[in-house]
Amino acid sequence: MAKKTVNVAMIGGAFMGKAHSNAWRKVGMFFDPPVQPVMKVMCDKDPNALKNAARYGWAETSMDWQKVVARPDIDIIDICTPNFLHPPIAIAAAKAGKAIVCEKPLANTLKEANDMLAAVKKAGVKHMCGFSYRFAPAVQTIKDMLEKKQLGDIFHFRAAYQQDWIVDPDFPMVWRLKKKHTGSGALGDIGAHITDLCHFLVGEVSEVAAATETFIKQRVVADSDTGAWAAKGSKKTKRYDTVDVDDAAVYIGRIRGANTLATFEATRFAPGRRNYNCIEIYGSKGSVIWNQEDMNYFLYFNRADPDLLQGFRRVQACDIGHPYVHAWWPPGHTIGYEHLFVHEIYEFLCGLNKKKVNYPTFEDAVKCQKVLDAVEKAAQNRRWVKV
Repeated sequence: MAKKTVNVAMIGGAFMGKAHSNAWRKVGMFFDPPVQPVMKVMCDKDPNALKNAARYGWAETSMDWQKVVARPDIDIIDICTPNFLHPPIAIAAAKAGKAIVCEKPLANTLKEANDMLAAVKKAGVKHMCGFSYRFAPAVQTIKDMLEKKQLGDIFHFRAAYQQDWIVDPDFPMVWRLKKKHTGSGALGDIGAHITDLCHFLVGEVSEVAAATETFIKQRVVADSDTGAWAAKGSKKTKRYDTVDVDDAAVYIGRIRGANTLATFEATRFAPGRRNYNCIEIYGSKGSVIWNQEDMNYFLYFNRADPDLLQGFRRVQACDIGHPYVHAWWPPGHTIGYEHLFVHEIYEFLCGLNKKKVNYPTFEDAVKCQKVLDAVEKAAQNRRWVKV
């Protein structure tokens, strides 16, 4: 019997579009989802992006997301656009009865995120927010350890997501540095990930105190005649625009219903850190440390070990028993960043006809957005803010 198919339209074909395209294309090859995705159409306003559509596996292209959302032959809308476009696309897709995958953060503001959640609930459609790091086998293994109380009572959750791609003062203005397009800076871009990991692993943040900083407040903008960035050392007069989002955010919090302290750092000003997404969890029975730059491994300390043998052990989460690994390669053959999106899409497809799902929903994304909103208020007011 032929497997039922679902037609997918992806809106946004840049970095995340490429990652999602790979996932839609590979999920049926390595996993056995209950339905088979058909990569129907890729939509983007940039014709240069659309040149990649066939190579990525898409059958058609479009430059009009509204027409794509309205198409009766489309079952799933995958939103990979800049943040400010998430709400109108998701709300329109919900009204059209489409299942929705949306990249994080869900929206620029908490109100917009709540509007999106209300729309999908009213329409009764499936919805997922792309917190992809949940789907690392090591993270899933740590989740299982925590559910089994193998670390005991949790004292500390510590997370640092550090990058360095805008340290250069001559790095040009991009959409991620403008509040109207992105909502917040490092806070929403990468702080959202570590906030969600905290919620997923140890519990929801209930209150926060915070500080944010914009280290470089002016950035060179595009040359209006050529559309190119005014190059360093160019004879043309450079024009500048104001960066109105954070370059870094640090915040501390408490976990709801637990005696757990949480600390977070999100920065794009950490030279040498390319994508250092590291979490540390310390409990009464032991500790774990995981870093996405070495994502197939985690460190585990067990207080029950004999004194003379105590120390962090390095565990490779690429054995057949670890989540998702059975679909890939023989034991010890590691996987990469792109595989997390395959796992994400697999879980979404598996949950299309289930009430209980195994992926982050818009509800989870709103909970994260509430924390981001509280962090901004706490940093502005210099006082603790309840979530």
